[in-house]
Amino acid sequence: MTTTPSLHDILRDRVVNGEFAPGQRLRPEALRKDCDCSASAVREALFRLSTVGLVDFQEQRGFRIPQRSPALQHDLTQFRILLESEGACRSIRIGGVAWEARLTAAHHKLSHIESRIGDGMGAPKLLTLWTEAELEFHQTLIEACGSDVLKQTHARIYQQFRQQMISSDREFSYIAENVEEHRGILEAALAHDEALIRQRIHNHLSRNLLPSEDSPADIQAPSMSSAI
Repeated sequence: MTTTPSLHDILRDRVVNGEFAPGQRLRPEALRKDCDCSASAVREALFRLSTVGLVDFQEQRGFRIPQRSPALQHDLTQFRILLESEGACRSIRIGGVAWEARLTAAHHKLSHIESRIGDGMGAPKLLTLWTEAELEFHQTLIEACGSDVLKQTHARIYQQFRQQMISSDREFSYIAENVEEHRGILEAALAHDEALIRQRIHNHLSRNLLPSEDSPADIQAPSMSSAI
């Protein structure tokens, strides 16, 4: 059974997937024509998006797409590493064979799309498919963690992260590395190796961190067990 996306979901996907330029003003009167709804409905949806950092709002200035920020990208990457490392380890402990099967299926889908991109088969047209499959894999990685708060927080962080990264994602600069890294994460999960999966998640995301002498690439992501 398929469901019709809500106005909120439609606008969220548009602002996350780079349909608007960083800093661009979002005018409810203009967007209502695209969405075939009232300006007030658009305004309400944009307000909701502003509460999770996907839209900036200021009185008298209205709604705008956030500017790209290396510092914000760094912080979002750190949170992704923490949340996905802890969520994956918890899923390993309690997810069972059913979770392993879902993760394997999500990886198979993602791997197929990434192989097509690697072959140069219409890469720009595959961007939406890839972003959806990549999200599905990382969400499945943590879905059996037993914490709705962790999963909800991860969803918000992931969306902000993807919004910051969408320009570079279009170039598929790291597609070869992604193929190997996603496979490595899957293998660590199926081997129930918590230390290895923490390391591989960190290695997968660490290219998006700001360079720092205090954060070598081989540092192990810390556990959040005592925090959640």
